[in-house]
Amino acid sequence: MPETPPDSLSERVATALDRTPDAVTELTELDGGMIGSVYRVGFDDRTVVAKVGDTPLDVEAFMLRYLTDESDLPVPDVLYADPELLVLTHVDGDSTFSVATERDAADHLCRLHDVRADAFGFPRDTLTGPVRQPNPWTDSWPEFFEQHRLRHVADLAADGGSLSPSLHARVESVADDVDSLLTDPDRPSLIHGDVWTTNLLAQNDEIRAFLDPACYYAHPEVELAYVDWTDTFGDTFFTRYRESRGIDSGFFERRRFVYRLYPLLVHVHLFGGQYPDEVAETLNRIGY
Repeated sequence: MPETPPDSLSERVATALDRTPDAVTELTELDGGMIGSVYRVGFDDRTVVAKVGDTPLDVEAFMLRYLTDESDLPVPDVLYADPELLVLTHVDGDSTFSVATERDAADHLCRLHDVRADAFGFPRDTLTGPVRQPNPWTDSWPEFFEQHRLRHVADLAADGGSLSPSLHARVESVADDVDSLLTDPDRPSLIHGDVWTTNLLAQNDEIRAFLDPACYYAHPEVELAYVDWTDTFGDTFFTRYRESRGIDSGFFERRRFVYRLYPLLVHVHLFGGQYPDEVAETLNRIGY
């Protein structure tokens, strides 16, 4: 059974929505919150979702509002946000995907990736989980990925003791060669940044909401590589995406493994466990 949240949460959510605390009819903790806790909060006339945690939640609110303003990607509406509390519209659905849902997800991401910018980065630094993502505007995609993704998180993991000196040196070798390993797209594309099973809600063969973004302007391949690594969707998704936007040769053979290093290193930094072994295996696949 989910733990009963403190009474203060009822008061905080009610106050945020200009209600009285006795207007709350339900407080139920939901599954899936790896970082922070998520609750369904019921009122007589509506249901909302409240998120609390140690990371600054107004950053997530900024990204959700940005996606709403700049794209047609379905995301929850932000009803209230401060660093310690985020209140969103409740979206019905679950994380079970049919073949038709995979096609719908591909269509959504194709349209999202058609939102362009003149440089790689984002209007502000953001977060992936609790880990800061630096997003300075950068003209070169290989340079952006090298400096602000690979080296950034590898240094965090090494400094924290979860990435060994030998693995750190191997990642540094990849970073040194990233100009020859990755390519620049025609223009930077807006990505969600954290598309995996529990961050998606589906219903009636359609994606109803993309949750918990970690967005920035990037090469869209980095999004596809994350979907591949998390095994969120299979061949149906990639076939649909290829038919709509194309996937350049060499992505499945090698580049997806270069991109895979970034989320793996984030997981090494946060969780340790088996992830250093996965980093080593991925480095072996790309010859480092």
